[in-house]
Amino acid sequence: MTLQEAGLKLGFSKSAAYAAAARGDIPTVRIGGRIRVPKDALARLLQVSKQPA
Repeated sequence: MTLQEAGLKLGFSKSAAYAAAARGDIPTVRIGGRIRVPKDALARLLQVSKQPA
């Protein structure tokens, strides 16, 4: 999944998604020079964000 798509699912703008990835908040992999977010990593992030504080 692209970083922009993952960001939208998390409620981030494109620039916020890239900033979060640069900080390491969103796990990414580079494939052929493109940044991708593994779907299982995104699922874990979505699960954590839905847990009550």
